[in-house]
This record gives sequence, structure tokens and C-alpha cells, in this order.
Amino acid sequence: MTEIPIREKGELQGVLCDGRWSGAHGIGRFSSEVLSGLPEARILEKGKSLLLSPLDPLWIEWQIARYRPRLYFTPGFNPPFYTRCPFVVTVHDLIHLKVPEEKSLWKEAYYGALLRPALRRAQAVLTVSEFSRQEILEWSGLDPDRVRVSGCGVSDAFVPEGPRWDPGYPYCLYVGNHKPHKNVHFLLKAFSRTDSRSGLRLVLTGMPDPPLSAWIAKNRIAHRTIFLGQVAEKQLPEIYRGARALVFPSRYEGFGLPVLEAMACKVPVIASRIPVIEEVAGNTVHFLPVEDLDAWTVILDHVSKDPSFGEKRILEAFGRSRYYSWDRVRQTVRDVLRLVGI
Repeated sequence: MTEIPIREKGELQGVLCDGRWSGAHGIGRFSSEVLSGLPEARILEKGKSLLLSPLDPLWIEWQIARYRPRLYFTPGFNPPFYTRCPFVVTVHDLIHLKVPEEKSLWKEAYYGALLRPALRRAQAVLTVSEFSRQEILEWSGLDPDRVRVSGCGVSDAFVPEGPRWDPGYPYCLYVGNHKPHKNVHFLLKAFSRTDSRSGLRLVLTGMPDPPLSAWIAKNRIAHRTIFLGQVAEKQLPEIYRGARALVFPSRYEGFGLPVLEAMACKVPVIASRIPVIEEVAGNTVHFLPVEDLDAWTVILDHVSKDPSFGEKRILEAFGRSRYYSWDRVRQTVRDVLRLVGI
């Protein structure tokens, strides 16, 4: 490993960052947290939503020509394609290539004809897990030394102490969007087969689309499923704390941040056994085979009847979650930018 030189405060002046990714969840959370640790850098379009289009690379090139940075950094997967300016790009996962429902001719063309050649010109590529790193290396053919794992972190708000949401009934919690790979429909199928007399509810962030709403009504579980819509970031920790368990049936992830947030709140986690969740959580969560309907139904029934479900593992899970701090992530990103920007 090359030794990283120590510079004075302001060492990353002259770095230009794409701030359009910043938001409350997923890549947006990563961007917000990482860019907050780069106070001396220039942040482009901070607070404005990102709309990727075929013209986006031209916009990036124009910004680079305008500000003439010594290094360009994007916390997402939209690098410049033609610039001579050194740059660092973040690829969180390869979902658009690996998940059938996310594939399209446009995405395959973007990744193959534009993104892969750009990664080969990048000074470094960041990603959030070793799982994603290995997928990126296999797909891109990059030198392993050029792809670094920054990880993800958990906000200081996600702690066991504090208010707990109490809606008047026990509930399992799902946090995330409703894209096909998240397996929300599968989760609802498993939940629909549980004993309705237990009083357990399934609480989900977001809102169902019309086909899912129709399925819920047809299977008569509308009174047992609660959709919270968009949840404010400051409210999420108390919703975690009040849950009997977080349920996370995803088929594919680059990291799986809700799992980490639940662990930090000392909430038991039930998750699909996929490589990245095994990497993040170790053996501290309850793993089930992906799309094993019987297994998911059985464990949800068990949660409904056992208020102390998962207590044996939560201390170990909590301890593991302490490793994943945003301070650590920010320092890793700073170190990489400092190394390649000298």
C-alpha cells in the first residue's frame, strides 16, 4: 500500500464533487455523509435531484472545464467520459446488470460502452462492500488495487436508547423501496399465510402501487399491513426501536443499510441469505433461504408468538454495527482522494 502523505488542513482544495446524488436513503445517504466530510471541496448542484440522461456527461465536462479542478469525484456511477482531469468514481453495485427486472438495452449500453471504459481511465473506483468490489473486478477487468471498499456507516441517531414507536400492536418492519429485487410482494405472500389471530402487523415504508394494492385487498390482509409512505429521517430510529424485527427479503444488494440500522438499534433482523448481508452482518442475524415461502411464513409466525424473539443475538449484532461508522467511511474516501490527487 502506498503511503498517503499528510497535508495541512484544506488538503482537498481544488477537488470538485457532484453533489446531485445527495439525499436521505441509499446512494443519497452515502453522498450526503461523504460530502459532509469534504468541507474544502467544491460541491456541484448540492441539494438538486439527479436526473441521469445521455446529456449528463456533457454537463459534467462543462463543469470541469468551468472550474478546472485538480480532481473530480462523484459519489455515484456517473463519471466524466472524455475529460483529461483525474477523477474518482463510486459504483455501489451492478444491479442494472445482475437483476433481470432492472436490465434494459439502454443500461447495458451505458455500462458496457461508457461506464466500463471510464472506470479503466479513473484514478480509483470506490464501492461499498467487498461483494460489490468482486463483482466490479470480474466485470471490468480492473487492477484489484484500483478498486477500494469505503463501506457504509450508520448515523448516530440509530441507537437503542430513545423513543419507541407504539401504534398499539406488535409489528415487523420493512424499510426500503419496492423495486422487484427487494421482494416486497414475496414478503406479503409469506405474511398472508401467518396466523391472523396473533395481532402481528407488517409495517412497510413507502406506498404500494395499484397492482400490489389490489393483491393485498384480494388476499384480505389490508387490515394487517400498514404502509407509512415517505418516512422522515428523524422518525425512522423510533420506528426501528418499536419493531419486533426488521424483515429484509431482498434478492440483491450492494450493501443493505437497513440491516445495519436495525442492528445499531438492537432490533433483531430476519434477512435473505445473500452474500453481502452475510458480509455486513456475519452470523448475528436470522438468515433464511431466498424466496423460501414456508421458511419465511414459519419465522413470521414465530415472531408473532414470541415477544423476546432474537434477543440472544442483538448484543453481538449491536457490537458489530459499531464498526460501521460514517467517520470511518469519510476518512477512507479522503485518504483515496488525497492519494490520487497529489
